[in-house]
Amino acid sequence: MSILLEFAMFPTSDDCRSGNNSSSVGKQVSKIIDMIDNSGVKYQLTPMGTIIEVETIKEALNIVEKAYECLSDCERVYSILKFDIRKNKQNRLKQKIESVKKHLHKDINATN
Repeated sequence: MSILLEFAMFPTSDDCRSGNNSSSVGKQVSKIIDMIDNSGVKYQLTPMGTIIEVETIKEALNIVEKAYECLSDCERVYSILKFDIRKNKQNRLKQKIESVKKHLHKDINATN
């Protein structure tokens, strides 16, 4: 089974933002990305969130719980989660992009 989870999590309270009157949350988000990187799961960082691929819902929710723990000192945290669950498939983090390239009959730069 392949579980793709796209999620974003960041503090909305002033107590966890960088500097006075700052809207920057990069420092806090980087704690989450470091945890994901160290977890060993496949992931892709995007400007608007992070996509992980795991084999079970429990694994996905465990990452979400650990992400929240990275921000547990913050008074308020916002998160949005999207799941794509598919049986009998794996490595969809790359395969879904390759499928689009195949249909376009060309290579694409997904970061443009």
